[in-house]
Amino acid sequence: MRVLHTADWHLGKKLEQCERTEEHQFFLDWLIDELTHNCIEVLIIAGDIFDTGNPSNVALEQYYKFLWRVKGTCCREVIIIGGNHDSISTLNAPKELLKFFNIHVVGGVPEDIKHQIIPVKNAGGKVELVVCAIPFLRDRDVRLSVAGETAADRESRIKEGICAHYNRFKTEIASYKEEGIPVIATGHLFAAGSSTSESEKEIHVGNLGQICGDQFPEEFNYVALGHIHRPQIVNKMSHVRYSGSPIPLSFSETDDEKQVLILKFGGGGLQEIRELKVPCCRKLIRLKGTLEEIRLKLGTMEDKGLKMPAWVELQISTDRFIHDLDEQLEKLKEGKPFIERFFPRQIKTRASMSLNEQSILESALHELEPRAVFLKRCESELPEEDHGELLQLFDEILEKMAQRD
Repeated sequence: MRVLHTADWHLGKKLEQCERTEEHQFFLDWLIDELTHNCIEVLIIAGDIFDTGNPSNVALEQYYKFLWRVKGTCCREVIIIGGNHDSISTLNAPKELLKFFNIHVVGGVPEDIKHQIIPVKNAGGKVELVVCAIPFLRDRDVRLSVAGETAADRESRIKEGICAHYNRFKTEIASYKEEGIPVIATGHLFAAGSSTSESEKEIHVGNLGQICGDQFPEEFNYVALGHIHRPQIVNKMSHVRYSGSPIPLSFSETDDEKQVLILKFGGGGLQEIRELKVPCCRKLIRLKGTLEEIRLKLGTMEDKGLKMPAWVELQISTDRFIHDLDEQLEKLKEGKPFIERFFPRQIKTRASMSLNEQSILESALHELEPRAVFLKRCESELPEEDHGELLQLFDEILEKMAQRD
């Protein structure tokens, strides 16, 4: 049986108000073709299907149209879990209808653990694979708040709660394991040692809930993870993996090769893991230096022949604010149809900074994560020894806000 593992689509994602719809559609069209080409029978999407809890109509249409198209391929089962960006109610709303098409949705942790266990049958009706569809575990799913607990206590309770949730499945899947049926577990979390980009939102109160790859029960033949956008193996355990996001979601991911993972099961176990590269349709490029240095770098850029023109972030080192920057950049773009848009940042050089000045001269508030804004205020107003406790409290507030449906 062949399984495809993907995650972190973030449908509806914008890059500084610029829509990514075309790039997502390019990926979805490609994925439909690959399901057939690789004879995929089971598709697993490990969370963050949408970028926000209230996705746009365009994002919803992309999602439902893709699911409809999947049923025209050889893929018999689709398993979808909720991520920290997803709204449980949005994902779960059509789940009873989708079941009739063998599309299983677990937006949040259900009351009955059995609703997270999905037996996958082969064409002959025999169970050939079991999936423990474990979504993003919210704070309420893994611990009860205790008044007066320390940060260390809180961290320990979150980790214990996550491990306990996964360990609960050992009893439920025991009969399948006795029959030699392989088991996949999903997850949407931050595993210890993971390499991140700039675009993952922190989860579990400032990423306190980091667990190691060897803390997943050994009964799982494969652990399909989401949340981290860079594809990677966790703790050198080849069967515990992040597929990564299918498109670069920030300029920090410009050098990442995007992929999905194809798993081949047989003989009661996992036989093969194959990385399938996702083709790039638009390049995100980050250039650093003075305006003159960037001008020279742009002069050497060549058309890569991609379907969509590039977006280029410019981190411009300067000792003074460049008032006519937009006009200069328009001239730099002339004769380069393979560049569609610049995202300029004027960064004040260290030599010209006063102690209280911000390093970024031109940084719109919407370009920063809430935690980064809060940290900047702490740094400018409060002594350093107070930052840690305040950040932990702020993280808890963010966590509770993210969990509102």
